[in-house]
Amino acid sequence: MKKNVLHSYEHLSSHYEFEVDRKPYNAYLERPAMVDLLPDLQGKKVLDAGCAAGWYARYMADQDADVTAIDLSPSMIAATKRRAGNAKVHAFVHDLTDPLPMDDRSFDLIISSLTLHYIKDWAPIFQEFHRTLKPGGTLLFSTHHPFMDYMNHEVDSYYACHEIQDEWTVDGEKIPMTFYRRPLDEIISSVTDHFHLIKLSEPKPTLEFKKVHPEGFHKVSTKPNFMILKAEKPEL
Repeated sequence: MKKNVLHSYEHLSSHYEFEVDRKPYNAYLERPAMVDLLPDLQGKKVLDAGCAAGWYARYMADQDADVTAIDLSPSMIAATKRRAGNAKVHAFVHDLTDPLPMDDRSFDLIISSLTLHYIKDWAPIFQEFHRTLKPGGTLLFSTHHPFMDYMNHEVDSYYACHEIQDEWTVDGEKIPMTFYRRPLDEIISSVTDHFHLIKLSEPKPTLEFKKVHPEGFHKVSTKPNFMILKAEKPEL
């Protein structure tokens, strides 16, 4: 599974680097809702867990955050470094299924954008998020909506965690994608086992989405694609 994801995103890295600013599902659906939920970033230490081509890393650095950005894909890390330029972003390759190479209570904020659905077992990851987040710190992540994956793919049971094989068409080329769908209660429990849940959001598209992708606008306006969860590590 890990090799499949790595191969796909190594292949997609140049597309992400040059298209992510205007990809409708990112730029005009998930991203505006995520940005609205960000806490104050000035002077904060932030982990971007699954940084892809570095849009969030650069955005947060521009808000005067000290950003550590990690990703499984070396090509995505290279793209993040190019985007970051001289901004305060430290980017390196790391597999989120391995322990984080950071000290306890290192970060004020951990953000993860559309990454965790590529990982089957969330328990170790959320333990590491809890370990490396400061008391009172914020966890903010987006993932596939379980309703979307259940409706779009044949699965035996909504209540089970399933590996999904999908295919994306990018610049006329078909790219195989593999991810996991899981029920809502499993997503929520992964958070509440370690954190206080503050907000659950189901993003709706902006009007810019309609302008650039009118055929998809009705679908994402009437059925959820993503969900965003914001949580806080309890104070000591």
